[in-house]
Amino acid sequence: MSTPVPAPYAESRPLPPYRALFAVDAKDFTGLPAVQHGPVSQLIPDLVDQALERAELHELRDSKRFPANTGDGVVFGFDPALLPFVLWPFLGVLDDILGAYNRQCVGPRIRLRASIHVGPLPDANGPGDGNGAARNDTHRLLDSRPVKAILAAASEQVTHLAAVISQRVYEDVVLGGYTRLHPDRCVEVPATVEGKDFSQRAWLYVPSPSGNLVQAGVQPREESVVQEDAPADREQDPGTRPGSRYSGNTQHVGEGAAVMGNVGRDVTYTGGSTSYHGTNQHWGGGDNVSGDKRVDGAGQNR
Repeated sequence: MSTPVPAPYAESRPLPPYRALFAVDAKDFTGLPAVQHGPVSQLIPDLVDQALERAELHELRDSKRFPANTGDGVVFGFDPALLPFVLWPFLGVLDDILGAYNRQCVGPRIRLRASIHVGPLPDANGPGDGNGAARNDTHRLLDSRPVKAILAAASEQVTHLAAVISQRVYEDVVLGGYTRLHPDRCVEVPATVEGKDFSQRAWLYVPSPSGNLVQAGVQPREESVVQEDAPADREQDPGTRPGSRYSGNTQHVGEGAAVMGNVGRDVTYTGGSTSYHGTNQHWGGGDNVSGDKRVDGAGQNR
């Protein structure tokens, strides 16, 4: 017997419980040879679980709600009370786990996009658990232009993870001061998805920035969470990526993403064919983030 579809506004009904959501997918997964799809699909949840274990989030690892392997990533719900710890330290630990793996792997590098959201979702041990607007938005954030552009432009040797945080999570958890992730480490962006009717305010966080992000003043975390046998020094930013050049207070972008701005406030993003006219930003092709920070020829902030 089919389940009847309720009509909205016909009557009042209980709101489903609020669930936090975490999702990741792998950059360039579809470009891998078919023989590697299965092993990489199994590897990603293993790396996520290693990071949960290392971040001492044993409770979350063992109590995921409606988990699913999406082929190129994973998604699961969890208790919203754990959101502060997912933002910090878990995201940083996951970045370190990925970096350690990528430095010693003989196969493809695993670089991930992540999204974090929260909202009401059915969760009654039924077949429809986890399905709702909050789940849809989590995947749209994951596919949004800013997080894709930032990861594509960053050094694959240094930046292994780029996360996009929903406005709701940012307001409640970050601005609320419940997490160690400081607001100034987050960059505001309009999250849009090509070909989809979706546009939301969101916030980017990159645990290990590189290239233009470093030149713009985005600072890495104070310390590495994962201790390795390799030399203690983390990889140095290999410099400006191909397709971009930097001089004085002007940034010229060929392809990819550029960031200029006070990364905590007044930062705007445009993508696709949108054009921007303003000081200190010259457009090539690709996606750009701009703001109110100026840098002189010696690389000093003004």
